[in-house]
Amino acid sequence: MRLLLSLIACCCCAAVSANDKQIDPLISPSSKTPLSTLAGARAYGGGAVGLTTSTPPGKVPAGKEAAAKEAPAQDAKEARGASAAGARKSAEPASDPEADLSAKIAARLAAMRATQQARAAAAAANVRKAAAAKAAVAAIPPPPKVYSNVWSYEGEAGPANWAKTNPAWAKCGTGNRQSPIDIRDGMRVDLEQINFDYHPSSFNVTDNGKTVQVMVGRGNFLNVGNRMYELVQFHFHRPSEERINGKGYEMVVHLVHKDSEGRIAMLALLLERGKVQPAIQQVWNNLPLEKMETMAPAESLDPMDLLPARREYYTFMGSMTTPPCEEGVLWLVMKEPITASPAQMAFFSRLYPYNARPVQPSSGRIVKESN
Repeated sequence: MRLLLSLIACCCCAAVSANDKQIDPLISPSSKTPLSTLAGARAYGGGAVGLTTSTPPGKVPAGKEAAAKEAPAQDAKEARGASAAGARKSAEPASDPEADLSAKIAARLAAMRATQQARAAAAAANVRKAAAAKAAVAAIPPPPKVYSNVWSYEGEAGPANWAKTNPAWAKCGTGNRQSPIDIRDGMRVDLEQINFDYHPSSFNVTDNGKTVQVMVGRGNFLNVGNRMYELVQFHFHRPSEERINGKGYEMVVHLVHKDSEGRIAMLALLLERGKVQPAIQQVWNNLPLEKMETMAPAESLDPMDLLPARREYYTFMGSMTTPPCEEGVLWLVMKEPITASPAQMAFFSRLYPYNARPVQPSSGRIVKESN
């Protein structure tokens, strides 16, 4: 039943709609009310019967009349907006894919160049920093190298290596006036006599680890070559460092003299076995019990007791025979040996069986000897 009633309502609505069209074709479609009728029919179908109210022909309700007036204005406004939008869109330049791609590539290249420049700047900064650090290290003076002052007559610290041990000892290897030498082919001339001005003096004895050394009090001189040299000390070597025409001696005594300008004159007394030597015995009697210690007796020693009876001599320029091997030394080697007893020789040999530098090249130097 309900279905039937709904169908009847729909037919009535369709008829009314058709009638409305025939009655006033000038009425805007927006003022017609088929939806109201359909709504009434639906309401009826929902269980309530409603009548459709229609507007008399020729008369438009007040609300619908206002809506009819506003609709054309709204349509015109929308048309104007669309026209303006179209105008703006037409004013915008058309997008070019190739131009966009070129712009992206240019931006990417610029970014890459900026990155490369930043890396180059960082690398240059690191180089400058490293150079500054290196310069700072170079500006710090290296610590002074410490060289050994240890030398010996044998082994690694022996005479062959003295020049290598310490740069200050270079003359020991490079000098051309080194001592001792083998005295040969002396030029016989009338040498002036050496004038000795020795007298009894205080003394002290030291075993310095290389030899027995005797320091002598002031006021003992020798005069030669118009120069005055003062006796400073004397010491012993075994065997003799000097040779005479290839012949060596069991021992030698070196008396070291120095003038007011610091020049050195060395007097060499060759020792051979014979009678007791009183001055040497005085030294042995006062030898200290330990190395590097010094004995200073109350008695006095006379250096004149060491000299031979005959005063002829050899002379030449040479050096000290121990490091630093200083050259410019005036050597005076007495031609006549002095004697010492076998016991005195043995006494020293127990302390120092060998403390002599080997013979050095004469290097063409002039040797003079007394007639």
